[in-house]
Amino acid sequence: MSGPALRTVDLSKRYGRVTALDRLDLEVPVGEVLGLLGPNGAGKSTTMRLLLGLARPTAGRAWIFDRAAGDVEAAHRLLAHVPADVALWPGMTGAECLDLLARTGPGTDRAYRAELVARFELDVDRPARTYSTGNRQKVALVAAFATRAPLLLLDEPTSGLDPLMEQVFRAVVREARENGQAVLLSSHQLDEVEALCDRVAVLRSGRLVEVARMADLRRLHRSEVEASFAGVVPALAAVPGVDGLEALGEGRVRFLLSGSPAAAMAALAAADVTTLRITEPSLEDVFLTYYGTGGR
Repeated sequence: MSGPALRTVDLSKRYGRVTALDRLDLEVPVGEVLGLLGPNGAGKSTTMRLLLGLARPTAGRAWIFDRAAGDVEAAHRLLAHVPADVALWPGMTGAECLDLLARTGPGTDRAYRAELVARFELDVDRPARTYSTGNRQKVALVAAFATRAPLLLLDEPTSGLDPLMEQVFRAVVREARENGQAVLLSSHQLDEVEALCDRVAVLRSGRLVEVARMADLRRLHRSEVEASFAGVVPALAAVPGVDGLEALGEGRVRFLLSGSPAAAMAALAAADVTTLRITEPSLEDVFLTYYGTGGR
């Protein structure tokens, strides 16, 4: 297989007068974890359904490697999926559910599956009807990762997991990336996306408003700088990139810094700085730029 693990061109979906997804152009290369961010109604679930062949696009196309996403039989040999809401067969045990899922998917590495069952602390001897939301999610995660599928589509995969199991999940995603697998991770948990993803795609009202590497995405937004001086406070107001300069008293200032920091750092270096604190925006801060009152 060559080319990207996932690619969409002008992918669109309308339901009557409602545009759920509008001309999505997206690409996920092999060995990358791409985070898909957006609130309810942004188009994340619609994107997943189109990639899985569960809905037909109104316009545009999507490919799983070199297979059309609409060719479900061929495309699903190359992917594994974890849905946001996992439903299992209530009368079957966890082990029986895993065996059935193994027969319907792209194949299973049984040794790795046994390892995952242990790491996720999943009791596979219990009937599925006794499982909590978190345990149902564990079954889906174990089944998906055990396929070793070259593409993993994960839709809110950690809902119901406790913090310890979330750490296990993160370790398994990193192992998948190191193994050369591609991952599309749709999540509301910004810390999860920040910890795992190489790039982030931000959807708003069905449209893609940003695709950037994590570090680049933060650089698009302003960092907060606070500095203290033993001597004269330098004139920073006219320095390129400095905004919102605020005197805090006793030789302390605070300001926002955007773009290249070179000019501001040069001005600070020429002064007698005693303390310097630079706070980068978190992914949540970046996300609120798009969805807050000041967002694009």
